[in-house]
Amino acid sequence: MEGLKGAFAGQAMSCSRLSAKPTKLKVQTSCVATPVKPPSTKLAKRSKVEIVKEKSDFLRHPLMEELVNENSYINEDAVQLMKFHGSYQQDHREKRAFGQGKFYQFMMRTRQPGGTVPNQLYLTMDDLSEQYGNGTLRLTTRQTYQLHGVLKQDLKTVFSSVIKNMGSTLAACGDVNRNVLASPAPYKHRPEYQYATQYANDIADLLAPQSGAYYDVWLDGEKFFSHEMENPKVTADRAFNGYGTNFENSPEPIYGNLFLPRKFKVAVTVPGDNSVDLFTNDLGLVVITSPSGELEGFDIVVGGGMGRTHRNESTFARLADAIGYVPKEDVFHAVKAIVATQRDYGRRDDRKMSRLKYLVNEWGIDKFRSVVEQYYGKRFQPFRPLPKWEFKDFLGWMDQGDGKLAYGIYVQNGRLKGDLKKALRRVIERYELPVRLTPNQNIILCDIEESWKADIVSTLSGAGIKDTDAIDSLDRYSMACPALPLCGLAIGEAERGLPDINNRIRALMNKLGFGADEHFHIRMTGCPNGCTRPYMAELGFVGDGPNSYQLWLGGTAAQTRLAEPFMERMKVQNLESTLEPILVLFHQQRRPTETLGDFCARVGFEAIRKYSYGYVSEADASKLPQVGLPADLYKSLEAIAAKQGKSLAHVACEAVRQYVQ
Repeated sequence: MEGLKGAFAGQAMSCSRLSAKPTKLKVQTSCVATPVKPPSTKLAKRSKVEIVKEKSDFLRHPLMEELVNENSYINEDAVQLMKFHGSYQQDHREKRAFGQGKFYQFMMRTRQPGGTVPNQLYLTMDDLSEQYGNGTLRLTTRQTYQLHGVLKQDLKTVFSSVIKNMGSTLAACGDVNRNVLASPAPYKHRPEYQYATQYANDIADLLAPQSGAYYDVWLDGEKFFSHEMENPKVTADRAFNGYGTNFENSPEPIYGNLFLPRKFKVAVTVPGDNSVDLFTNDLGLVVITSPSGELEGFDIVVGGGMGRTHRNESTFARLADAIGYVPKEDVFHAVKAIVATQRDYGRRDDRKMSRLKYLVNEWGIDKFRSVVEQYYGKRFQPFRPLPKWEFKDFLGWMDQGDGKLAYGIYVQNGRLKGDLKKALRRVIERYELPVRLTPNQNIILCDIEESWKADIVSTLSGAGIKDTDAIDSLDRYSMACPALPLCGLAIGEAERGLPDINNRIRALMNKLGFGADEHFHIRMTGCPNGCTRPYMAELGFVGDGPNSYQLWLGGTAAQTRLAEPFMERMKVQNLESTLEPILVLFHQQRRPTETLGDFCARVGFEAIRKYSYGYVSEADASKLPQVGLPADLYKSLEAIAAKQGKSLAHVACEAVRQYVQ
């Protein structure tokens, strides 16, 4: 006890009870430190965005004024506030007219915890995309919709329509908790999956902004009640302030008037199912159930994140660390404690360094845990053992376990458009189907009666929608962000560029003798912020300029290991010449069932680069100048080539290069 007092000198002490094992009939008391007052009361140097938030009256001004003026855009302060309401102002770079400046429009993003979308909301979003958007809907890597192309004068109509049709955009962007991911598995007979969905909704409610500014802006102050009542325990636990997590008498009890230093991402899943890319989140929760399926609690990981900046080594992608286990009755308090720690200790002077991952990285997980426990009021219990993680995409036909079916449909890079969009509308409207959006930009039709299956298959196939087995596996396991021409951060193509890249990779693999079903996880972004989580990919392309990408290798199919940068700049025209030696080496030296990412991690980049350095393709070898060699030397080179599994030209090139240098 003395050591604990010394470690937290000047802070109030509080004792909390932990449940005892029934066989021992004892209550174990754990004492932790509780802050006298949140350290955020001592303001340090802050970025401009922090000042904007502070002066905004909880996200109202100057946004409300900017939305009603005659400009086609909103000013920079309002742009920052607009994010919290679920929208980004964008400039369509390819629609600019000469001499008329930027072509302003808005992207609206929805809030869909666990990707659940009621039938009414799906139809509303489809209508809005046609009436006020660009005719498409974008499914995101965080299980939400993005509606592009909305003009300023239509924003209020679009937002209010979403709110009044079982939807929301509140906190879909901005320095708050973003949309909470959950495994999209449609199984009704698997209680662990039901808990994951339930707690994704509950945590989204727990951390949603409370001031009412959202309704002031979009419904003129009319509070529109959700179609689902908030869990009473969420309400009670949000209000609880026994350990300094809350701002007393504030319209925003958890966030205060400064909100968080930066975006905050949460995911909930079940043991073994890594469809949510668990370790890329600020906070990840794993449902732990008893053998009979009763919820016991949650394993928790913290400190993951993808965003980084090119050639700024102080920024980096990071995987989350295990912080411990909490029983189910304490999970909302634990979540609040982690958020409060980030709120009070995360950096507010440099937004590039403000994510939770940098705080965890600087402190280390042990110090971070000890500070979180001050706000939690308890010790975390030891992390429960978990099975091996697997990537799941939930495509194809599935039995929900309640007598109904679900059908997972592949959507290339998440873009619903054209015949695909029309066919989905017909099926979803005809059978009044709810849907689930997946963390991999796909969509699952739910609650399908067996008798409807044939008609659904006929309607979708008639629109060119392929069944799972007919999709090229490279496409199936790849993702790209929207990038150009709308994203203001994009410096290269992604959504529009990846389909051709995949086709070229498949053609190269066919030439090298790979099987038709050979695949690896490919992800592409138009900038280094990592929205499609490219730093987890087996093969990642990160935009570095026009027709130029950083090349990342070595992630795992299960999304449990970070990839590493293999090449700083690869021009698109050099795709085949860059990848061919890597794939040849992989084809020759892989172990049984070894994936590309695991192979690259095992052999190492030095070996891959060395092999690539002297590699000569068959096509190039036939065009190179001829060099005469004595017969004995030629035979020696042949023997070396055979032993190393290389072509004769490859070995000769390596030998000559080494001699010349």
